[in-house]
Amino acid sequence: MNEAVEHLITRVEKLLSRLEAVLPHAPKAPDWSAAVAFRYRRRGANAVLEPVRRTSPIRLADLLEIDTQMERLTRNTEQFVSGRPANNVLLTGARGTGKSSLIKACLNEFSARGLRLIEVDKADLIDLPDLVELVAHRPERFVVFCDDLSFDEGEPGYKALKSVLDGSVAHTSDNLLIYATSNRRHLLPEYMKENLTYTHTDDGEVHPGEVVEEKISLSERFGLWLSFYPFSQDEYLAIVAQWLRSFGVAESQIAAAQKESLVWSLERGSRSGRVAWQFARDYAGRTAAP
Repeated sequence: MNEAVEHLITRVEKLLSRLEAVLPHAPKAPDWSAAVAFRYRRRGANAVLEPVRRTSPIRLADLLEIDTQMERLTRNTEQFVSGRPANNVLLTGARGTGKSSLIKACLNEFSARGLRLIEVDKADLIDLPDLVELVAHRPERFVVFCDDLSFDEGEPGYKALKSVLDGSVAHTSDNLLIYATSNRRHLLPEYMKENLTYTHTDDGEVHPGEVVEEKISLSERFGLWLSFYPFSQDEYLAIVAQWLRSFGVAESQIAAAQKESLVWSLERGSRSGRVAWQFARDYAGRTAAP
């Protein structure tokens, strides 16, 4: 009888060990002094915060034609690192207009004052509450960075993000904010049929239906919205010139490159800051002395 019980206990222990190996574990604290930016990654059952040894060198001075957005984001970040109230931020609008670059530049601007950045993919947002708990008692100020964020119907990360922003009984620590970029203002796909859920009152007021209200509810939880717009031709050329200078191209060549840069933008179908940077890299590489 005793042998049978011992055999059963041994089998149960082995089963529990196997279950523990496959069940998700809360993330472990990294060496916070190793870097100013970290990537959150889930590797099977284990979650890790990987230090980013080489971060983007972009500075605020490198970014042109987004002065209003820059002023508002740097002001919000300044409040945050100073321990004053600040908002979660949603940066939306045209692709390649500097949304992600502005966040990276803010990290470089404020990292010496204790700002740290944690990049989290959409698929891992379901672990966001664990991440909040992990950093709650740290002295640094953390920005959780979600790049190119959008959701399809029913994705689990949607509710986790919504809860952390403003919907949980647990209070989010004062040393963490969420900065997200997206091409969608409401972060969810919108369909023509949803217009049918709007109701009209006798006095002419229009009220969105429940489906529309739900889609708006996530973006409304971000306290600060920053909108980015396509650049005009003059703005695009100014950005091209800025990047060409950064690659050491002479002023006489910069003027001569304008027409070619416009052709480049037509071929790409966009006058964005990203397209300007890509042209500048190509031009500087082609015209550099061997």
